[in-house]
Amino acid sequence: MKFVLFNDGTPGLLRDDGIIDISEAIQSVTTERGQEAMKAIITHLAEIKPQLDQINQTGKALSLSEANLLAPLPQPGKILCMGGNFTEFGHREAGPMWGFLKASNAVIGPGGTVVLPPDDVNIFHHEAELVLVFGRAGKDIKEEDAFDYVFGYTCGVDVSARMPATPGSGPPEFQAWRGISNHKSYPTFAPLGPAIITKDEVKDPQDVGVQLSVDGQLRGDFNTSDMAHSIAKSIAFVSQHEGFDVGDVLYTGTNHQGLGAMQDGEKITIEIEQVGGFSFHVSDPLKRKWPTGVDEETAQDVREGTGGPGRRKRPLS
Repeated sequence: MKFVLFNDGTPGLLRDDGIIDISEAIQSVTTERGQEAMKAIITHLAEIKPQLDQINQTGKALSLSEANLLAPLPQPGKILCMGGNFTEFGHREAGPMWGFLKASNAVIGPGGTVVLPPDDVNIFHHEAELVLVFGRAGKDIKEEDAFDYVFGYTCGVDVSARMPATPGSGPPEFQAWRGISNHKSYPTFAPLGPAIITKDEVKDPQDVGVQLSVDGQLRGDFNTSDMAHSIAKSIAFVSQHEGFDVGDVLYTGTNHQGLGAMQDGEKITIEIEQVGGFSFHVSDPLKRKWPTGVDEETAQDVREGTGGPGRRKRPLS
């Protein structure tokens, strides 16, 4: 099943022919909308599944052109993120695990707009990622039990502002858990959607293709099999540092070889095999300009371990 929120936060099921309103079918467990409705669905799915199966088979779908899709989890309690979690197509060995938090109020949904702040930054990067949705609360999870806590999957983009380095400074000291990442937590910096697909419908989340395009031109193109640390290991790792609850999410990291600048007026699309896809827009009130296409300098820096992403990039205007 693919669960969505639409219009005023109404819960629905996404089918090929559109969206089915399931608010009446789930009244036995919730009359809420938005985040709380989705949490109730996740918590009580086994209880309400017969009603959902019935309406999924017989319900009349609302056309996508008549509905405004929202982020399926508009304000999760926690947005957990893995950092440096890919081998960059085999160029890097698996290093020490590390991660961080994005602010929960950074989420936007399909068709939304990422607004670039006026801060002095080197570059704004898009990072396409498979996102896990937790179905149970947990802390200090064992790797072998990790998937017992996963409800499903969705698509996410970790928008990142690369900050200028202080003159004379080197890379930051390694920290396994870095807490809230301010330069990744500006409002609108966590596009998420279009639906939560239950884990039974994804054959192997460790082997799905991820693509990101900008104005129709492909940039990111990788497979989750390139992860340096598996999904199960990632769940176990983050749970050592942060407890999580129903409806919290985990961004699993990205391959940096397809990163590029985000700039005013662009339309960005993420697609993940078996999971779905959506588009969003970019607005920069300052109208700054960077070279278009893949940021090859950053790709090389990350591939060779010679610097952080976007370390030397500056806007052209």
